Formats: sequence, structure tokens, C-alpha cells
Amino acid sequence: MSVILYGIIGIIVTMLGIGFYVARKVKGDSVNYIVAGRGLILPLAAATLMAQSLDSNATLGNTDLVASFGFWAGAALPVGLATCLFLTGLFFAKPMNRMNLTTLPDFYRRKYGRTAEILASVIMSVAYAFLLAGNLVAGGFLFEIFVGTSFQVGVFVIAALVLAYTVAGGLFSVAYTDFLQAGVALVGSIALIIFVTSQYGLTIPEGMGPTNLGQLTDPSQGAYINLATIVALGLGDIVAIDFMERVFAADSPETARKACFIGAAGTLIIGIPFSIVALSANPILASLGVESGGQAVLYTLLQNAVPPWLGALVIAGILAASFSTSDGAILGTSAVIARNIGNIRVDESEAVATDGGTSDDDSDDGLLGTDSDKLLTVTRLMSVPITLLGIFFAIRVSATGMLLVLAFDIMLAGAFVPLVMGLYWPDMATTPAALASMVGGSLTRLVLFVLVPTTYAYENTLLYIENDIFTASFDGLPTFIAAGVSLVVFVAVAYATKDSYGVRTLDRDGRRTIVAGGEDEE
Repeated sequence: MSVILYGIIGIIVTMLGIGFYVARKVKGDSVNYIVAGRGLILPLAAATLMAQSLDSNATLGNTDLVASFGFWAGAALPVGLATCLFLTGLFFAKPMNRMNLTTLPDFYRRKYGRTAEILASVIMSVAYAFLLAGNLVAGGFLFEIFVGTSFQVGVFVIAALVLAYTVAGGLFSVAYTDFLQAGVALVGSIALIIFVTSQYGLTIPEGMGPTNLGQLTDPSQGAYINLATIVALGLGDIVAIDFMERVFAADSPETARKACFIGAAGTLIIGIPFSIVALSANPILASLGVESGGQAVLYTLLQNAVPPWLGALVIAGILAASFSTSDGAILGTSAVIARNIGNIRVDESEAVATDGGTSDDDSDDGLLGTDSDKLLTVTRLMSVPITLLGIFFAIRVSATGMLLVLAFDIMLAGAFVPLVMGLYWPDMATTPAALASMVGGSLTRLVLFVLVPTTYAYENTLLYIENDIFTASFDGLPTFIAAGVSLVVFVAVAYATKDSYGVRTLDRDGRRTIVAGGEDEE
């Protein structure tokens, strides 16, 4: 048995062991399960935010894209994710943490009402099925290369392991492993670039290096796609349900803010070295007589070109981060379905719990016990279909980087504008404006998705309608067009309805103080 295989087994056993051990902290409380009791101190909050940006989806996607298309094609992932963390720290972390939310769609409910909550929940759930799929793809390749299973078997195995890890401890499982994972990832990435530089030297193929800014300015070199990646991740990730779960879980607004800044720095420090190493991956593998292939170039490099201990270290960090993000994707989506679509609520104060006719006084000790037990149980049950949907997309579209960006692209198109306007243009942010923005942006993105033959440079094998209007050269532009439609529609409808339709006013803590005139409470 190889050292790398021992490392894989070791990290899996460790992650599962910690996950099941900290499950005791849940104590039958859905708030403990979903947002870790809102008690994460700064080191844990920063580590878990950083891990969300450095999973196998982002890392493998980063290196694959760099090796195939150039530095900025892959580096756009850590740059975009770090941008998201930085912007969140500046503008969103403190107010969102202060609101005492459990899931991100809770904000849409408080500000815009029940219909907006459900629509936002659907958009986010669809997007997160793609995010989960990307991590499962990376896990499938890992098992195929290092364990010897087929890709499909690898996807099922990693999905089953992550599902068990998620059901056991929820966000506590993540929080208590991410600090260790972040340290392993940091040491591994730095050790990898030092070893590759000293052993092989850095060989940068012509036109693919970081100084070739044509990758950001020339459409023929992929500028539209690379810029769209940065924008989709930099803005779309702000409305990511697992990302905001971590913000909600911080023990104070200031902790949430500082954790975002630390996470942004860590994302760049760990992510960029992988981009640099990937530039030399193909020349290194060619010199060793190894065929790199079109996928999983990092795994191929670790298997053939570095010492086993270093390969095991890097893979352990990637796999641990993958557990973290996959857990967050399954947990966040399951909680959204149970709480925001299923309307199971347990922890809202009387000042807020008026929409939909729910309040703490209406607690119902039903078949599954107390309301808290019910939300916890249903959230855990929903983990199964969410995982199965992720498996379907992973096997159908086996492209890590594309799945990652597409997930946040969907949320940028449908959910970003109502969040920003609700926080920073509250007096004009009417419910009709939010609903029209979500529908308009999402439909625009869907139509362009099915009409453009490629998505972030990968062939659209999921849902493509052949046509002569849109070609691959249009790839990347749908990100900007859909977000632009969402913004324009919001502003137009807000002005059209500002006099005839009241707004839901939130106080400093995000509590609703006025119910919009003419709005159906249900």
C-alpha cells in the first residue's frame, strides 16, 4: 500500500472520527447543527471560511484550467474567492451576522416576504447541487487515480463518506476540522512550490504566464471567461448559503468581519502557489514520460513527480477541505429546503415570526418531537436527496472548475442584487422589485446557458439547444448579461412600485418593523 493511499485513509478516518465525536455538541438543537451554536471564535471562523474557498473543487479546477488555458484561467478561482471574502468583510459580514439568521433565505423572507424566500431558496438549492457535484468530481478522480476504483465508484464512495460526516455533526464537524485542514493546506502548498522550483524549476509556456495580461483583456485568449470567473466568484459567492452559514456562526459581528479578511489572505496564499505549479505541470510530466491527460493534472503530478510524503500531505489538505465544503453544501441546502421551503422554524423572536403565520408561540410537538427536533431531523433527512442530485451532476458533467463557477454564476444572476439592495437601498427595495429581479436574472442565465455551446470553456453536455446565433466566442458574457438584467429589472420595478407598494423596513438587527402594504402574509 502506497504512502499516498495511507494518507487518504488516514485523513478520511480522522475527518469521520472528529465528525462523529463532535456530534455530541449538537444536543438535538438545529441551531447548533446548522450554525454551530453561533459561537465560533476567530481562529475557527477564519479557518472554516478559508476552507470553503480551498476545497478540491477550487484547487483541482484551478490547476486543470491553468495547465490547459493559462495562469489567469485558473488563478481567477482563488482571486475571485478571495475577492468575495474581502468584499464580505467590508460590506456584509457585520450586518449579516448581527441579524441572527439561520439560513441566508431568512433575509429574503424578512425583507421581501415568503414568496421571495421560496424563490431565493430554489435558486440557491439548484446552484449548490452544482457546487456539491464539483467536489464529488474531484473526489472521484482522486479515488480513480490513487485508490484504483472507477471514477463513478469514487464519486459514490466520497459522497457516502461526506454524507455520513454531515449527518453526524453538521457545521460543528466542519469547524473542528478546518483549523487543522487550513494548516495542512498551507504547509502543503508552500512545500509543493518549493519542491517543484528546486527540483524541476518553473517552466512557463509562452503566453500562459501571469504577466500575459491578454488573458484578461483579449477575448481570443479567454478574457471574457476569465473575467466572468472572477466576477461570478467575487460577487456570486457572497450569496452562497454555506459561506453565509459560516458568517452567521461567528460569535460576533466583528469576529465575522475579521475572519473574512483573514480568509481572503489565506485563500490567495494557498491558492496562487497551485496556479504557479500548474504552469510547469505539463512540461514536468512530459520530461518524465507521463501523459498528463485533460483532467486532474495536479493528481497526476502528485502521483508521478513528487515524493510520496509530499503528495500525501497535499492530498490530505485538499481532501479535508473537500469534506468541509461538501458538508457545507449538503448541510446548507438541506437546511434551506427544510426551513425556508418546508417552513419549519424554531428560533425566531416574536418581532420577526409573523410571516407565514409562524412564531415561537405556535410550537408544534408533532411526530418528530419539538420544533427544534423536527427541523434537525428534516434537515438530516434532506441530506440524502441533495447528495443524490450532486452525484447525478458529478457523473453527468465531470468538470470541477466549471461546476464551481457555474454554481456561483447562478446565484449572481438570481440572488445577489436583491441582497445588496435590501441592505443598502432599503427604502426602494420593494418585494415586486426583488421578485422581478430574481426571475429576470435567473431566466436570462438559463436561456443563455442552453443556447451557448460551451460554459467556461467546457462543452455544454448538460443542456444545449443547437443554434447558429451563439457560438463559443460568446462564452463568459452570459455572466455579465444576466447580472445586468437582474440589476436593471430591480431598479426599474422599484421605481415603478415605490409609491404604490410599501417596503419592509428592517431595524439595525435585521428585525422587520413594518409589513409591506398590500402584501399577503402567507
